[in-house]
Amino acid sequence: MRERIYLKRATRTARTDAPDIAATVQEILATIEREGEDAALRYAAQFDGYDGPLILASADIAAASAQVPARLREDIAFAQDNVARVAQTQRDTLKDARIDVQPGLTVGQRIIPVDAAGAYVPGGRYAHVASAIMTVTTAKVAGCGHVVACSPPRPGIGVNPAIVHAADLGGADRILAMGGVQGVAAMAFGLFDLPPAKILVGPGNAYVAEAKRQLFGRVGIDMVAGPTDSLVLADATADPRLIAIDLVSQAEHGANSPVWLVTDDEALAYAVIAQVPALIDDLPEPNRSAAAGAWRDYAEVVLCADREGMVACSESYAPEHLTVMAADLDWWLDRLHSYGSLFLGEEVTVAYGDKATGTNHVLPTSAAASYTGGLSVHKFLRIVTWQRATPQGARRVAEATARISRLEGMEGHARAADARLARYFPGETFDLTADNREAHP
Repeated sequence: MRERIYLKRATRTARTDAPDIAATVQEILATIEREGEDAALRYAAQFDGYDGPLILASADIAAASAQVPARLREDIAFAQDNVARVAQTQRDTLKDARIDVQPGLTVGQRIIPVDAAGAYVPGGRYAHVASAIMTVTTAKVAGCGHVVACSPPRPGIGVNPAIVHAADLGGADRILAMGGVQGVAAMAFGLFDLPPAKILVGPGNAYVAEAKRQLFGRVGIDMVAGPTDSLVLADATADPRLIAIDLVSQAEHGANSPVWLVTDDEALAYAVIAQVPALIDDLPEPNRSAAAGAWRDYAEVVLCADREGMVACSESYAPEHLTVMAADLDWWLDRLHSYGSLFLGEEVTVAYGDKATGTNHVLPTSAAASYTGGLSVHKFLRIVTWQRATPQGARRVAEATARISRLEGMEGHARAADARLARYFPGETFDLTADNREAHP
């Protein structure tokens, strides 16, 4: 058997099929930055079709929460608590620290949260209640001083009540009823009396992702996200129906959301392929159309010679979500390295992580998992360093700095070190040249 055989090959990919929207987003951002709130309101009227309150007051939030059924409020609280506890565990791994590098020379690190964060919560085709939980809660656990939750309102309705409730429960300081590029711009530029966001996080459509990409550098972002993607690794012990259900459940994200099956069992592969169409047909709209397009154009089924080949294949995809339905789960856990989030065994599913296990569902897409992880408290924290020294503690550092600086050709740096040696050790002679010729400060 060749290393990989494609039993189903994608005809399109998220990378080659990306819409050309950069110019449109650039124009919207430039206009809003130049004209401010008036421009943002014009775009909101054009794209959101909403004329209600932009910044939700306490009464608006209470009214929205009252519309959420009690059992759903309990479910949101359950998920929010899990996310908060996972985030707190992550936060506890980072601490202020200090070390005496040399006698009299101390360096350290401090962990400082960003002052203001903006969390975009999608509300178009689906009301992403879980995204409000994942982004707002994590930012608040990190210690961000001010968190804005931004979500697109629906004409005559406003922001989905469950999104409002989840954002408020997570600790959002303000909830902004505005979608798309204009919502991202409002948070970044500090419109409507909001503090300018230092970091923008959360999923969104291609326009939201492009707006974040263009703003990156002026503000931080969690990642440049593409369409969500999911891969299942399965051997002969797996249940083909569960695999098919899981693939379809992720394909419903959108017609350009890739799903992949990688296996070493040909019979299993064809059994999954056979079951997917009926599962898609059984979905309601618009889920059915989204999943059908994703399966038709972007899905792949790959047959490998053995599990080592399956690992190599998975690593090349570096999927956002990676599920393993195979024997010897510890073996897979040890060998798999490139993924946004890993789901081991049929007892768990990507949907769990998307909604309620506590791990974050804002994850790297388009193979970015090969070099970065997903959203966590770490994205909202700055690890900064400090140093102090006695004159004697810095003596050796000054000598090394002067010589290295002159080797690099940076004479100004060298003289900053020279000056301190001259100040604190008057009358002494030091070799401060890069070529070992004697020099005096």
